[in-house]
Amino acid sequence: MISKNEKPTIHSFSFYVNILATALLLTLLGCSTTSETSNDVDEEGSFLIYRRQSMIGEETYKITSNQSSIVVKSLQGENERGRITGVEAELKLNMDLSPISYFSRRIVKEDTTNIFKMELNEGSVSIWEKHFDVVTSKTPSRFYPLHSNIPAAMEMMLYQYYFKQGETKNIPTLPRGEVSITHKAQDVAQINGKEVLLDRYVVEGINWGGRTVWLDKDKNLVALVKANTQIREIIKKGYEEAMPIFIAGNVTEQINALTEYTTKLKGTQAKIVALVGGDLVDGLSNVAKKDMTLIIEDGKIVTIGKRSEIDIPKNAKVIDVTGKTLMPGLWDMHAHSNQVQWAPAYLAGGVTTIRDNGNEVEFATAFRDGIDKDGLLGPDILLAGMTDGAGKKGNGIIRATNVEEAREVVAMYHSKGYKQVKIYNSLEPDVLKVLAEEGHKNGMSVTGHIPVAVGTMANAVHLGMDMFSHDRAIYSVLFPEKTKQQAGKDLLENPEVSDERIKKAIDFLLENKIALDPTLNLRVLLNTKQGTLIETVEPDAGRIAYELWEGKRFRKGRRPNQVKKEIAKYTRGAEVVGDFFRAGIPIVAGTDNFVPVFSLYLELETYHKLGGLTPLEAIQTATIIPARVMGMDSETGTLEIGKEADIAILDKNPLLDISNIRTVSAVVTNGNFYESNPLWEAADFLPRNN
Repeated sequence: MISKNEKPTIHSFSFYVNILATALLLTLLGCSTTSETSNDVDEEGSFLIYRRQSMIGEETYKITSNQSSIVVKSLQGENERGRITGVEAELKLNMDLSPISYFSRRIVKEDTTNIFKMELNEGSVSIWEKHFDVVTSKTPSRFYPLHSNIPAAMEMMLYQYYFKQGETKNIPTLPRGEVSITHKAQDVAQINGKEVLLDRYVVEGINWGGRTVWLDKDKNLVALVKANTQIREIIKKGYEEAMPIFIAGNVTEQINALTEYTTKLKGTQAKIVALVGGDLVDGLSNVAKKDMTLIIEDGKIVTIGKRSEIDIPKNAKVIDVTGKTLMPGLWDMHAHSNQVQWAPAYLAGGVTTIRDNGNEVEFATAFRDGIDKDGLLGPDILLAGMTDGAGKKGNGIIRATNVEEAREVVAMYHSKGYKQVKIYNSLEPDVLKVLAEEGHKNGMSVTGHIPVAVGTMANAVHLGMDMFSHDRAIYSVLFPEKTKQQAGKDLLENPEVSDERIKKAIDFLLENKIALDPTLNLRVLLNTKQGTLIETVEPDAGRIAYELWEGKRFRKGRRPNQVKKEIAKYTRGAEVVGDFFRAGIPIVAGTDNFVPVFSLYLELETYHKLGGLTPLEAIQTATIIPARVMGMDSETGTLEIGKEADIAILDKNPLLDISNIRTVSAVVTNGNFYESNPLWEAADFLPRNN
């Protein structure tokens, strides 16, 4: 296992990444679009880019100046799990560091589209943002051009500009929003045997939530840890050995933010709560029970009955839910909750339990424990420990490249209270076998992907896996004679699957007690025609935090003939999921974080509309079935006396229309009652209109 305190030399390929990014520019663009300058170089350097503490690339920058302006050029190259991309950017500033122009271009194999451009004209400023309308406005007295994936070099100049303004409270940003920068602490890093004092800040307004940033005494950017929907660390070259300080500092600031949410939103909660007059969907019956009262004491359901028949304790807090529908709190069984903003967002949407399917250990355990042990606001969190093998396509810093490392990985995860081992693509068969054996010895189940070297689901099950993620696993079990990759390709060309194959797949899954989380919402969202806006597929997408919205609104999409094939493929896959469900195979709903929270609704809607599940059956994939799969069905998953009060309160009955699942207006979890809209607003989402 790669140690957290060692430099991850297995991925130290920064030279390779720079050459690669330059080659991409030359091949795809013919030549650089940014202007050249003959000025002397004032500064040049680089930032190392990490994903979950595993190095994936490097950004080099160069700053030049003359008597009237400063030019900052940046070239970024990444190889993230084999996905090779680059970003080229140029920022021009006045000598007072106010912006003159900005240009950023993302480079991938088939896409060299300009993603962001800012220009000043006489008295006005215009912003071109990929697939959004051009925004032109009167030039503000001070502002900074900003997008959520801004290169580190340009972010470095933002901080220089901010402090040159005299530490103003915030800086307006274009095309939207503002940046606030708050000093939090000083950290001492050991760099090449010397103590270096760094100032720690929390910066809000760039990514969803806050990012933790470190500046040196001259206000130069040294490191940042950010999330949006995945954790990334960006560290100035030469400061890599301080990675543990940056990880710990970010965890501290995240938990501080969660504490603030809790103080603001939780308030004083009653020991006994009576929900009076609502209709009850218990998660077992296909009929809602009318005009019911449910009494909660110390976080558990103690009474359920007709309103007219229940005596409410005198000291109970009475909440009138007349006209509402009460149902079990939802589960997201494929979450990657990389920042604490997930806590209010999930609760607002009625999600009371999540399985985090791969995250940084330090943050994941602190997030879980803050909720479970310290009473902070959020859903219950179950952890699955991401584990991968060697190579540039590997995922994260936790790697098992031999059987001894496999034992160490499982022991580490077990000691930290993980419920599962998560398998990823680059593991070797002998290592997977030991991970599964050690996991089972410690009472942990084994979930995740079918590694490339393992090839098929049958092989993975033989080696000890219990659960599988994504629709690729479905294709593999339908075509056991093929690898999962080839099975998916074949199904794309011919989506017909014989009844005999489906029956054999069902028999195999039942015999081996396999559970599946298909994440079909990903296929629905990804396989749209070029130019399709995401809100036409996911109706609530426009409510997410704007820092997420700018990157998710327009998907690259596919050509029309390819879209037709992909829709036929995932439609057939959904139909098979329905067949599996009706045969008794555990299907659990998960999102993989495409559109936070709302993707879970889309997953359930897809099971119903394409898979043929009834609304109740679709709801069960996100309530009692995941509870049963995780061995918690005696505690939660349905609304029954003696179970935990994990309750979503809806304006409309989802048994009548599965899309009514989107009408959550309040939630109860861990004995605490919350209205949804204040939670949405805390997470920087737009509130739901009734």
